[in-house]
Amino acid sequence: MSGSYIISVTNIFVLLKMESVHSLKLIFLVGLLLFQQCNANETLLQNDKQALLDFIEKLPHLHALNWDKDLPVCKNWTGVACNEDGSRVVSLRLPGVGFQGSIPENTLGKLSALQILSLRANGINGTFPFELLKLKNLSALYLQSNYLTGPLPDDIYVWKYLSIVDLSSNKFNGSIPSSISGLMKLSSLNFANNWLCGEIPNLRLPKLQSLNFSYNNLSGIVPQSLQRFPKSVFVGNSVSLLNYNVSSSPVVSIPPEASSKSKNVSKFSERALLGIIVTASVLGVLGFGFLLLVLCLRGKNEDRFLGKLEKGDMSREKAVSRTQDAANRLSFFEGCNYAFDLEDLLRASAEVLGKGTFGTSYKAILEDASMVVVKRLKDVSVGKKDFEQQMEVVGRIKHENVVALRAYYYSKDEKLMVSDYYIQGSVATMLHGKKGGNKTTLDCPLDWDTRVRIATGAARGIARVHTENGGKFVHGNIKSSNIFLNSEQYGCVSDFGTATIMSPLAHPIARAAGYRAPELTDTRKATQASDVYSFGVFVLELLTAKSPVHTTSGDEVIHLVRWVHSVVREEWTGEVFDVELMKYPNIDEELVEMLQIALSCVVRAPDQRPKMFEVVKLMENLKQDQPMPESGP
Repeated sequence: MSGSYIISVTNIFVLLKMESVHSLKLIFLVGLLLFQQCNANETLLQNDKQALLDFIEKLPHLHALNWDKDLPVCKNWTGVACNEDGSRVVSLRLPGVGFQGSIPENTLGKLSALQILSLRANGINGTFPFELLKLKNLSALYLQSNYLTGPLPDDIYVWKYLSIVDLSSNKFNGSIPSSISGLMKLSSLNFANNWLCGEIPNLRLPKLQSLNFSYNNLSGIVPQSLQRFPKSVFVGNSVSLLNYNVSSSPVVSIPPEASSKSKNVSKFSERALLGIIVTASVLGVLGFGFLLLVLCLRGKNEDRFLGKLEKGDMSREKAVSRTQDAANRLSFFEGCNYAFDLEDLLRASAEVLGKGTFGTSYKAILEDASMVVVKRLKDVSVGKKDFEQQMEVVGRIKHENVVALRAYYYSKDEKLMVSDYYIQGSVATMLHGKKGGNKTTLDCPLDWDTRVRIATGAARGIARVHTENGGKFVHGNIKSSNIFLNSEQYGCVSDFGTATIMSPLAHPIARAAGYRAPELTDTRKATQASDVYSFGVFVLELLTAKSPVHTTSGDEVIHLVRWVHSVVREEWTGEVFDVELMKYPNIDEELVEMLQIALSCVVRAPDQRPKMFEVVKLMENLKQDQPMPESGP
């Protein structure tokens, strides 16, 4: 703020001391100051917004961003965060967006309040973006896993607040600038996997806690100031480590008598030999016990998800290096507004949502606080090409009653599917409560209208899935834990298309077995008719609030379909329905009609079951006074 129109706070305090100043005038002056401050903040935010728009307009990118100029930048734009009062952009995180080219001038450099910048795992090339040296408030810079070349800037000292720098896995050459010594707040520095050459400068950085100069072309000796770090941070160079860290790793000299050729010294006594044998035996037993312990714990580690990827033997460091290879990156689908990559998933905190027939699902909370569901597949029986082809088919299915697949990942050890997270949880949780919990979610049981919407939406979603691939696509895993509620409170199906890529020998867990059509016991091959059967079981679950396979108080195992048939045969139809539904008047006909739809779906002969598009019509006619959204393609 400048010019004759700006009134400073100091001026106001001076005016307060003047006896001739009236209260009304003071109020006016304070109001004018606040008004001008608001206008100034709004102007600065608009400048930040325009700089971001110029950035993405000038730099090509593979994945679309939801940066709408008509929407507020602070709350709606992916990867963008503002300060507390929403006046400035302070964080920009866009990893794995697919940027191609060099960072354009007069764009990011205008974000003068920016503190955190993450553009890692993209295709950014050219020399070091000197545009970024204009960001005097920068505290964290992540540019790893790009294609940047040339020397590093000498005037890096302008970032006096810089705490974290990661420029690893690029093609930077030249020497390490000694001006880094001026970054007194620096705590983490990573230049690994570049082409840097020359000697390592003597960096006296008291707050430096993490360092990595590995796999460059550096030479000479490691300065004393950096010998507090492990030798591994310098491997892959021509650096001399002979006198490295003398104080903590002393050279052990061999006593003169040890090199003597005297027979008296070279011979072991019988007592010493016996001691060695006993010691070796004890160590062998302990080692075997430790191996058994590791094998036991390994199975438990499946619940940890991606923090270390124990089962896949892929550490975070390996994963980071793999992100350089496009074939091992997360594959996103068009229209996905998420800005994260594999490294984000590795670092994300995760919670197990459930273990199903085809793998374990996790809720992953990313560093920008967004949440996704990651399904870690097991027993995948196809190769990479077939897996990717199937994922591409799944990913292009877009429908209001289908949970969209946002991304997938394939490697020898890990196969992942990433989709949206639904905060209300699955229909299974709404009906039965959380497994092992106190079922507090049932304090507000599903009402009748909601159950109709759930069944109708799920039917429409499955019908849409069946139209894919020339009308031959199969869901293969329909159950209440794979059905969620969309924004209109209609059912939304997820976890489809995986059955065809999984091992046919995999047996479903007990609850999932109750959804399987009888013919699958022999064929183990899901079909559209078996999907109809599973949907029928799901509708029965909605009507009865009973699990497909459950036990009575006397530990008798009850199969829902058989139980419903037995009750209906005895004409005790009212006994079938959930007691909660009995509270609603004038729905008797609708209850019976919905029961008939479900029973038509679970007939034993596959060719006698209706098609899903026919089921949709029956469901939509069930409650004609309730408007239904139009069926999309």
